[in-house]
Amino acid sequence: MKKITSLLLLAALVLLLAACGGGDEEGADGNRKVTLGISGSDTTIWDYVGEKAAKEGIDIEIVTFSDYVAPNMALAEGELDLNAFQTISYFDEFVAEHKLDIVPIGSTVIAPMGLYSEKYKTVDELPDGAQIALPNEATNMGRGLLLLQEAGLIKLSDDAGLTGTADDIIENPKNIELVPMISGQTPRAMADVAASIINNGVAVDAGLNPSEDPIARESETAAPYINLIAASKENADDPDFLKIVELYQQDDTAEFIKEHTKGAQIPTFVPVKELVDYQ
Repeated sequence: MKKITSLLLLAALVLLLAACGGGDEEGADGNRKVTLGISGSDTTIWDYVGEKAAKEGIDIEIVTFSDYVAPNMALAEGELDLNAFQTISYFDEFVAEHKLDIVPIGSTVIAPMGLYSEKYKTVDELPDGAQIALPNEATNMGRGLLLLQEAGLIKLSDDAGLTGTADDIIENPKNIELVPMISGQTPRAMADVAASIINNGVAVDAGLNPSEDPIARESETAAPYINLIAASKENADDPDFLKIVELYQQDDTAEFIKEHTKGAQIPTFVPVKELVDYQ
């Protein structure tokens, strides 16, 4: 009886470990299941890639998040196999701050950040003392300030870098007042401020068109803002994960991205070495 009980306990333990294994789990069709986290609710592009992956024996299970923190923590803790939602500059800052063992394994798109307004049609119309909402995360705030500088609204000190703050503003001719908040709240703030700086994906989820609606839009070729696919360091060379990167970076996927986003996202496929050496 003791032997039977031990065998039952061992079998239960094996099933539990298999259930927690993420990328080692097989689906009902025998394909390997890979969990991938994204930020936002639009899964269309990854659904497209997932259809191609299924033919290669890989089932991509998409997990959606409403913020930019949880997908990285979930990846680091083994709850995800991959994530794909962030720029390389945000990734580097987050990984350094939280000391995570995750790495980029491929590039995806550039999704330009925009300045949106319900009250004004051009940057020139913004009045003196205008309030502008912007994301409060370090790299997103720095990115937003660079956008304001590119739009001619402020000038930053030379050492502001990619993570500048309000303290780095050395010229502010319109006396712009910054209103920092979490990224997801920036679209809702539009009713209360003169303009709002909104990340591309957040804008799409809010029903905005990132290629038509902004009164200012950042440069499309800014290397620090290339988005990436990330994995844990120990799984960076996993053949199935690299196959997913390959499928994403194929020409048909690029065309699908441009068509689906109406040009709001620009497929940008660069080698990993170039991705991490952007500075």
